[in-house]
Amino acid sequence: MDNYKQQIIELFNSRTAYDQEKGSQHPREASLLLESVRIQQGQKILDIATGTGLVAIPAALKVGSEGYVIGVDMSPGMLNQAREKFAVAGLQNIEFVEADAEYLNFNDGSFDVIFCCSAIVYFTDILASLQKWHRFLKPGRFVAFTCPPETAYMASVYVNICTKFFGIPLTHILAPLGSPEKCHNLLKKAGFRDIEIKIEPRGRYRNFSNQELSSQFLNLIFKGNPLLLEISPEQLNQLQVEYKSEIEKLVTDQGVWEDTTTFFVKARK
Repeated sequence: MDNYKQQIIELFNSRTAYDQEKGSQHPREASLLLESVRIQQGQKILDIATGTGLVAIPAALKVGSEGYVIGVDMSPGMLNQAREKFAVAGLQNIEFVEADAEYLNFNDGSFDVIFCCSAIVYFTDILASLQKWHRFLKPGRFVAFTCPPETAYMASVYVNICTKFFGIPLTHILAPLGSPEKCHNLLKKAGFRDIEIKIEPRGRYRNFSNQELSSQFLNLIFKGNPLLLEISPEQLNQLQVEYKSEIEKLVTDQGVWEDTTTFFVKARK
């Protein structure tokens, strides 16, 4: 497994209070995503990057004893939390699988719905994954996922400082699906139709004064770009200076405004 994927695993393994992070944002996003598709009794659901089971467990309740849910994640820490909640709920119709979702292989037409909440941006080849999901779905059935716009989570700040430092633009992790047009085009290329994208604007004020850049963080948000794998401590310090300068330009009396807007995307096979 490459360094980028291992870093993702370590990041999510460390998030032992994921459901309570950012208030109720994670459970609310999962609930809205689940509501975006009409689930029926007896259906088979695939929850990609299931995390703590925020989508998978309520989906299992909706499909009932005749239905089935498979939740896949490569973070054992996340899956441990999901299995604990699953045991408390007393459900018998969920299977949690530890695996890299980009290497999954199911028979054609295996699922009625495929969900992916808050995680598709981490995939190294989003189009290839969408094409797989299209194949995994039954005809006429749905894929639904969430993602942020390319302007969210201070992305432009990180892109600007790294572009200035390295002299070439780097692709941020949010860029491939970072606009409704990009989402639509990728889904269309993957073979989907009836594409719907709903935008939920939101944001928050944060204090970035004590935040330090790390090579691990930069490697993550630029998906393991080779330029960042060999960055020296001196170069990282120079980037830190640029970062703090950019942040200072955005400071208000309330802090720095961080866009946390979310796209809710749904399409049919």
